[in-house]
Amino acid sequence: MKIERVQGTVFHYLTKRSVDSAGHSHPGPEKRATMAMVTITADDGTSGYAFGPVEVVRPHVLEAFARKVLIGQDPFDRERLWQELAHWQRGSAGQLTDRALAVFEQALWDLAGRKLNMPVYKLLGAYRDKVPAYGSTMCGDELKGGLSTPDEYAAFAVKLVERGYKAIKLHTWMPPVSFAPSVAMDIKACAAVREAVGPDIALMLDGYHWYSRTDALTIGRALEKLNFAWFEEMMNEQSMASYSWLASQLDIPIVGPESISGKYHTRADWAQAGACDILRAGVPGVGGITPTMKVAALAEAFGMDCEVHGNGAANLAVTAAIKNCSWYERGLLHPFLNYDEPPAYLRNLPDPMDADGYVHLSQLPGLGEDIDFDYIAASTVENY
Repeated sequence: MKIERVQGTVFHYLTKRSVDSAGHSHPGPEKRATMAMVTITADDGTSGYAFGPVEVVRPHVLEAFARKVLIGQDPFDRERLWQELAHWQRGSAGQLTDRALAVFEQALWDLAGRKLNMPVYKLLGAYRDKVPAYGSTMCGDELKGGLSTPDEYAAFAVKLVERGYKAIKLHTWMPPVSFAPSVAMDIKACAAVREAVGPDIALMLDGYHWYSRTDALTIGRALEKLNFAWFEEMMNEQSMASYSWLASQLDIPIVGPESISGKYHTRADWAQAGACDILRAGVPGVGGITPTMKVAALAEAFGMDCEVHGNGAANLAVTAAIKNCSWYERGLLHPFLNYDEPPAYLRNLPDPMDADGYVHLSQLPGLGEDIDFDYIAASTVENY
């Protein structure tokens, strides 16, 4: 069995999400957005699929890296192929990003699952077939009735609990919101949510990413009094020393790193340095399913949990395959949006949640995404 084709498809789809000048998602009027789908096809006709940003399927990325490494190779040799792609990142001038690497690797996993008629989470060594979810809010905004005040956060938290969530993570206000960042507003929002949902709902905070050490310490001490479950990405992650300092000052678990580059190498340094109490890794951020599993194993060796960052089929598969992860991140959520409505290019949600707050794993082969290929074909802008 050999890989015969690596293709990229760019297509439009309708969404009610907008992005502000700092890149944060918020509700907005329905508009047309752009997505890319990578298709890897073997010589027996089996294909695997994965979605990602348009940059992933630019002709140079496909020709100089993906096709050069993958064409003619056994698609089941995922570790070797991933290592060869990762090797090409050196000297790629940033064109072969970790997010691009992740999309190609996800497509290989999807192909394997479809060939073997088995879900990827079982190929990974399933630990469970349902995972408790936390509701992860969008960043705060200035939309009346949205997430513009602590009281609105509290009201939305109550609705999330009524929906079935047993845990909620707040993303608070960040620029370009006029009053952000604000230590006082972050603490007020956290206090309002705790009062609204009571003591039995797990709460977490993902705050402004560039607070100073002293501001982060102030917030962290407030979160300890509110019995929050963890605190994440409150400072620039390029300063591991700042995280080590903060973790030594606080009892609340510090989660990280989330966005810094370096795959499992960086996470090993953080664990060894005591810069976090819970490791963080997500499939797009560390370059694929395989390296995310490596981070989870690394965390387990240190007696740490590994909380998987972000939603989606690939992250859900990893979460279901490991023991040392407490929650699946379901979101981003907002009062003005219906998360339970699948995106236009999928026939069903990849992460359906029951009334008790559990997300159930799809038993479809591969990553479990029920792709609407007709919709994508009708909305295609370019094929590469």
